[in-house]
Amino acid sequence: MGILNGKRALIVGIASNKSIEWGIAQAMAREGAEVALTYQNDRLKPRVEDFAKQLGSDVTVQCDVANDSEIQNVANYVENRWGYLDIMVHSLAYAPREELQGNYLDSVTREGFSIAHEISSYSFAALGQVLRPLMKGRNGSMLTLSYLGAVRTMPSYNVMGLAKASLESNVRYMAENLGPEGIRVNAISAGPIRTLAASGVKDLRKFLSYVENTAPLRRNVTTDEVGNVGAFLCSDMASAVTGEITYVDCGFNIMGMADV
Repeated sequence: MGILNGKRALIVGIASNKSIEWGIAQAMAREGAEVALTYQNDRLKPRVEDFAKQLGSDVTVQCDVANDSEIQNVANYVENRWGYLDIMVHSLAYAPREELQGNYLDSVTREGFSIAHEISSYSFAALGQVLRPLMKGRNGSMLTLSYLGAVRTMPSYNVMGLAKASLESNVRYMAENLGPEGIRVNAISAGPIRTLAASGVKDLRKFLSYVENTAPLRRNVTTDEVGNVGAFLCSDMASAVTGEITYVDCGFNIMGMADV
């Protein structure tokens, strides 16, 4: 029997099987959870439906988090299909590509700043609002994905670092709000991984090499390892853990200066 046996999990934002969220989805399904996936638009629908089948599920629903009505429709769909929800995984982040080039002050714009925060951070709170009634009193868990760039400067991460800092603050405020209802809220801050989303990051190979040579474990983390931590944090085994940012990066976040 898996640690998520009997639980129902909604994973919002999966678009690739070369992603952290896919690692989490696989781990949750392996540990016994029923899994529902969202897709952003009709173009991604067939792909996400195929992912769901690989997880033994036929539960998929459209959700573009830039649209309030679609966010509410997700809650309506889950209520009609399942009646309740135990787990929500938020795996959404976006900033215009030009905002992630060069240094921060040379690239930041009012529009890009707003978009990055709306999609990457506000959407977590918005989903929490509509899914809260379905999770109340069920020892539920909400989980989101952050990155070290929320608390440290990273080359070209720019406005996304600010959006992730906002997201991590969201975790704390939501944990305080939802705790009395038995709902826990946490984040995973994973190290760099060669995912489809990361493929557009400038000098990704240098990032990976630097972490591999610097992290205490002298290697990079995998999507499977992040998935395992995600499954644990959303299980009853982590029933006293809330409001936390859990680093899954082979220890890279603790480093000051490596041996030279």
